Amino acid sequence: MTNGARLNFDQDRILSVDFFRGFTMFLLVSGFGQLFDAASDNPFVSLMGRQMDHANWEGLTFWDLIQPFFMFIVGVAMPFSFTKKWDRGESWKKIFFGVLKRSLLLLFLGWLLSSEIKSSFTNVLAQLSFTYFISFLLMRKAIKWQIAISVSLIILSDLIYRLWPVPGFNRPFTADHNFGSWFDIFLTGGLSEDRWVAFNALPTTAHTIWGVIAGKVLMKEGSPQQKTRTLLIAGISCIIAGYALGVYIPIIKRICTSSFILVSGGWALTGLAISYFLIDVLNFKKSTIFFAIVGMNPLFIYLFWHSGGKFVLESLAKPVTYRLFGWISPAAIQIATVLTVSAMLWYICYFLYKRKVFIRI
Repeated sequence: MTNGARLNFDQDRILSVDFFRGFTMFLLVSGFGQLFDAASDNPFVSLMGRQMDHANWEGLTFWDLIQPFFMFIVGVAMPFSFTKKWDRGESWKKIFFGVLKRSLLLLFLGWLLSSEIKSSFTNVLAQLSFTYFISFLLMRKAIKWQIAISVSLIILSDLIYRLWPVPGFNRPFTADHNFGSWFDIFLTGGLSEDRWVAFNALPTTAHTIWGVIAGKVLMKEGSPQQKTRTLLIAGISCIIAGYALGVYIPIIKRICTSSFILVSGGWALTGLAISYFLIDVLNFKKSTIFFAIVGMNPLFIYLFWHSGGKFVLESLAKPVTYRLFGWISPAAIQIATVLTVSAMLWYICYFLYKRKVFIRI
């Protein structure tokens, strides 16, 4: 637990980074998707319901982008954080062991929060422990080498899936019969019920590396407009390339196919470019404070929610929302409960922010 600086709107802080991180984390834990039912007769509600859940296998929904956004925005913050350390004169060796310790702790927390041993390596924190560590090792490399290595990891993953010779697990894009499934059985003795695979950590490292590159772009000298164009062109190019590749390699999040990595990474770059332009270029800053406050305590909000915070807040909210809205319909109770819990969760982050308390590892 460390003390941090009070949020401000000066030129030294790129508030869009806090906003993007807070927006991602809030969606990840707020239960907002529960407001929409994919089976609803209302076309809009049904559409939103489908978008707020993962694609069953092939395809891409908005909810499939949340985890890549999280991986990406962690990378964006890394150049800012480590440059300050290097400017203070901290040695690479000291920082390296700090990163190693942090990565191992993230892995442990991922295991701790996993509901079963078969999913202990697919938890987002466990995956992040790997992508964060590799991205740090590449921090001081030129951008061209970071791009080359990230693309190489994607290609390597694709080749392994295609060329893996073990019978029964040599169908690269078939659920439970691909290399990722074999690797999970080897690693944990079984398969994840939701068909996520631990090997995703290798290709999704590209998301964090691209985040590091985006952070470097934001830190470089140059006009804000030029930075926006750079991020936007890169993002749109990845989206187009990913969907084009999807004709040959299915877009599947659960095994992080190369087409999925490109499309989701492209949307992350595009989302950051738009956020940066609106918030830090056009100066729409005060309207982003809601998500920015959440974004300043991302680790806390994730750990709190997944270690019992959801149960505690819902237990406090449901008796109130039931009495106030129970006479309307069960749907009204659910909507009121989700909104109330979200407000309570945000206020906890605001309480910590006002007291300059920011959870770090």
